[in-house]
Amino acid sequence: MTAIAGTMAAPSSDLVLRVDATDTNQRALDLFLRGIERRALRMAEFACGNRDDALDLVQDAMCAFVKNYAAKPQTEWAPLFHRVLDSRFNDFHRRRNVRSRWLAVFDRKHDNDDDAFDPVEQAEDAQEPGPMLRLAGNEAGKALDAALKALPLRQRQAFLLRMWEGFDVATTAQTMACSEGSVKTHLSRALTALRRALEDHQ
Repeated sequence: MTAIAGTMAAPSSDLVLRVDATDTNQRALDLFLRGIERRALRMAEFACGNRDDALDLVQDAMCAFVKNYAAKPQTEWAPLFHRVLDSRFNDFHRRRNVRSRWLAVFDRKHDNDDDAFDPVEQAEDAQEPGPMLRLAGNEAGKALDAALKALPLRQRQAFLLRMWEGFDVATTAQTMACSEGSVKTHLSRALTALRRALEDHQ
């Protein structure tokens, strides 16, 4: 009995290895998420123009990434995370467009009522510069932030993934779920627009 009890109490080497591997993976995952959090938040603010919405998008993307891709090799984490984040951006803009159309219809139904509450008028301005732009420390920084916000979503994504995250064309295409040719086109148009917008600061 003693021998059996001793055998049952001793953890197997396979179990120890699995526990160690899990701990190591969790630490690596925590480091990855902490390292990418600030850049992801900035990208989200560019995408939606509101810090609260941006925080929600990044948190949602991180949760989905951990749930679906944490077991993937670490070399694949960055493009996979940005693909999840990109999906959240698209969903956000889709919902906002639907909401805007609904509010416009609602507003037209009440345009003869002077005292009616106007939801469109009360809605947050999508062109509001947001906290990152307001806190920019110099005119060039402000101009760059404004120019990035003015880019169409796909051009901004291509620019940030290629020039900021340092992804190659193939990885960017995979992340954005488009062709490599589309990535090159979006990036070229983004660079042209940014150069034009920043002429006075060069």
